[in-house]
Amino acid sequence: MGTVIPLKKEINNSYFELKSLVGAKLDEVSQKIEYKLASEISLIHKMTNHHLNSGGKRIRPLLTLAAAKLCGYKIGERDINLAACIELIHSATLLHDDVIDNSELRRGIKTSNSIWGNQSSILVGDYLFSRCFEMMVQDGSPEILKLLSSTSSTIAQGEVLQLEHKGEIDLLEETYFNIISMKTAALFAAATRVGACITNKSKKEKDALESYGKNLGLAFQIADDALDYYSTQKILGKEIGKDFFEGKTTMPMIIIFQKANKEEKNFLKEIFKKEKRNEDDFSETLALINKYEAVKESLKRAEYFVNISYGALEVFESSKEKKILQNLTGFSLNRSF
Repeated sequence: MGTVIPLKKEINNSYFELKSLVGAKLDEVSQKIEYKLASEISLIHKMTNHHLNSGGKRIRPLLTLAAAKLCGYKIGERDINLAACIELIHSATLLHDDVIDNSELRRGIKTSNSIWGNQSSILVGDYLFSRCFEMMVQDGSPEILKLLSSTSSTIAQGEVLQLEHKGEIDLLEETYFNIISMKTAALFAAATRVGACITNKSKKEKDALESYGKNLGLAFQIADDALDYYSTQKILGKEIGKDFFEGKTTMPMIIIFQKANKEEKNFLKEIFKKEKRNEDDFSETLALINKYEAVKESLKRAEYFVNISYGALEVFESSKEKKILQNLTGFSLNRSF
């Protein structure tokens, strides 16, 4: 049903190398989150445990820890605390996302909203945000407080922008990039810039790490969107066709609409006008995805951001940390989980 994308074992290894580099601290991040989310309210306890134990690569806190290590941070727990903040922001947005999208599964596990309802999920997402902001204030850095609070605002605006254009099959590529820049890349950028902030690095080094994270996030999201049309099997813990059924116009859809003939354009417009799309709609769309090699074309666009991300770290001297972070850029395109 889809074009086979070769998955490179050595690239996937870069993720495990990253975990090996800062894995012990990642365990401390998990402990910190568990401690901060402790509550006497039974439902909060159940929902936070369910959500935080539902898997995930923890790529964002790993990036914060690795960026701090790259910048020479050794003494203290600020990297752990701020990596926990980054993960809490991400987790809160996922809880809200699942309500907006009416999702029933995430990473193959039932979503919190499908178990406890939308109202509880929204409120617990807010609880995660509030705990996160407490930790940001405790860190004591006005620079980091400004960075993470503005990032949270940006993510929310990205969600609204995506909602505003839901079901818009003729979505401009520029609008799509604005959405994923705000929804995904902004938090990646903040996660890596934080590492330079806590070590008082120069503006050049802070900007370099921000560029690395932002472009890695863009590549990561484009690849994720492309893989939503990869095959009929589940990959990356994501339901295949999830974006399609939710009426989200992502890069593969933009590409086929750009290349489609008049009849195909009319077909796409009609199915995206529907309140709900069915399996036959998806099969016909997949045929167009294959016809116009939209997955391959999407990954080509993502590769552009991979190259920028890789090059952004050239301002740093050679090190094990730099090499692992640069190798990780290829993981965003070739990952198998």
